[in-house]
Amino acid sequence: MNDNFLIKDINLAQKGEQLIDWVANKMPVLIGLTNKYEKEGVFKGKKVALCIHLEAKTAFLALALKRLGAEVWITSSNPLSTKDEVAAALAKQGVHVYAKHAASKEEYHSYLHSILKNRMHVTVDDGGDICEYLHQFKEYGENIRGICEETTTGVNRLKALSAEGKLLYPAIAVNDAKSKHLFDNRYGTGQSTWTAITQLTNMNVAGKTVVVIGYGWVGRGVAVRAQGLGAEVIVTEIDPWKALEARMDGYKVMPIVEASPLGDFFVTATGESNVIRMEHINKMHNGVFLSNAGHFDYEIDIPRLKKDAEGYKIVRSEVEEYTLNNGNIIYILARGGIINIAGGLGHPVDIMDMSFSVQLACLHYFLVNNAEKKLYKVPAEIDKIVVEEKLKAEGIEIDEEII
Repeated sequence: MNDNFLIKDINLAQKGEQLIDWVANKMPVLIGLTNKYEKEGVFKGKKVALCIHLEAKTAFLALALKRLGAEVWITSSNPLSTKDEVAAALAKQGVHVYAKHAASKEEYHSYLHSILKNRMHVTVDDGGDICEYLHQFKEYGENIRGICEETTTGVNRLKALSAEGKLLYPAIAVNDAKSKHLFDNRYGTGQSTWTAITQLTNMNVAGKTVVVIGYGWVGRGVAVRAQGLGAEVIVTEIDPWKALEARMDGYKVMPIVEASPLGDFFVTATGESNVIRMEHINKMHNGVFLSNAGHFDYEIDIPRLKKDAEGYKIVRSEVEEYTLNNGNIIYILARGGIINIAGGLGHPVDIMDMSFSVQLACLHYFLVNNAEKKLYKVPAEIDKIVVEEKLKAEGIEIDEEII
């Protein structure tokens, strides 16, 4: 075994390199920021860990950090989203990669250990697992200058730690940056979720009924793209303000138990566990498709479905068929993992250009500042620089405010 990486097969590297090459010239904001930081030399000799969905766009961020002189370790924040060919390409280029597609929970935690035992200086987290690990094994956090959290689920975990006075390291809620959640969560997830669903199922969305569970930024994106494809959209919510917003946006709003018999496609987007349960599934009609757009794979109660179903088989790549006691068939997409990555290519490249530029700038912020052990918002100047550079890359000019 190679001590510098643990992957499925290094011989997959050529295919992974092709995927990375494709995105490399489509992320102008990240490239510009990398060029700027390369002149400063701030990242040289620093240890950076990334626990984030491991695919081509993420790989380009890892290689940008390596180009800046950092020593980079990476694993996937969700084993179902790991692209083995991309992991191989990174390993071949000297990044310390510990990741395999569909790794077990035990393997996943061993990957976290393999990365963090090297005493990182800064980290990129996606879901909060690095942060949790560093709070369990405090000796591994002795060099930590800051944690940058990518997603809603992880930010919520950080906010809970901060509220309890238990946050041991400086952290930035990257997900809360306008140039991240307004575009990545809404437009990125919205488009890539339906790209994945239609690719996996080869089914038409127009004329169907789509049930979106949760109306945060991800749910908003999923709903508006479904509507654009010609679907009737139903939203379920527990937050009265979001429920009313969904209604004002033109969608039907009702409890999930009432929506269960109506939907053809169900998409969860809550970050909570077991929001679709057997009490809902048993009410669904024959042939419905269930998928999850949330970070973790626990929004659909698949363990209970496996236990109660009378039949099971794999019918297409990443499409599982369950036969219920009443004879109805239910399809689970991408094993309940995050659909746009576990079942597709992830967010569009030009969307992730902004998100990863925010990440890189926040890593830089921690390396040049002695931050306190608290949860920070993304500095306003970082947020503004990223969106202005994106406008410039798109060739868009806007008016200046008259003072």
